Amino acid sequence: MTTAEIIGLSLALLIMLIGFVGSVLPGLPGTPLILIAAIAHRLFFGAHSVSNLVLTILILLTLGSVVLDYLASVYGAKRFGATWRGALGALLGGLIGLFFHLPGIILGPFVGATLLEMMGGYEFKKASRAGVGAMVGLLAGVIGKCGICVVMIAMFAVSVIMNS
Repeated sequence: MTTAEIIGLSLALLIMLIGFVGSVLPGLPGTPLILIAAIAHRLFFGAHSVSNLVLTILILLTLGSVVLDYLASVYGAKRFGATWRGALGALLGGLIGLFFHLPGIILGPFVGATLLEMMGGYEFKKASRAGVGAMVGLLAGVIGKCGICVVMIAMFAVSVIMNS
């Protein structure tokens, strides 16, 4: 490996670390940032970078992570007994919560699922159970995204080292 390749790999891994943090914190893209760093590294270093196969897998993992992010709260709400209203409320609450930073992202799915279930006629106790499910789903989604980020970073690093 040349000095330029070592610096390039270090810079890409630093950006990927920020992407990993972004899988937990709002406002930073998680897996998309990791993918962008891998693509930029590939464009700059060509054959001495990540392989086509690994890059394709990174794209698929990024898409899976984005889908997981949106569906985890909905699944959690449904798993805890929510109707379609609660699942829709969790999804809408999560999207609206994005505008209110970390508290909104955490509480949005809970509030959305609870409110829509209460509008559907459920009492607070049963409606809040759907809200708790939405929060559990959100937590499971964050854990899943973190795992995907670790896999993506490891695959990238191994591929670059093997190709250099």
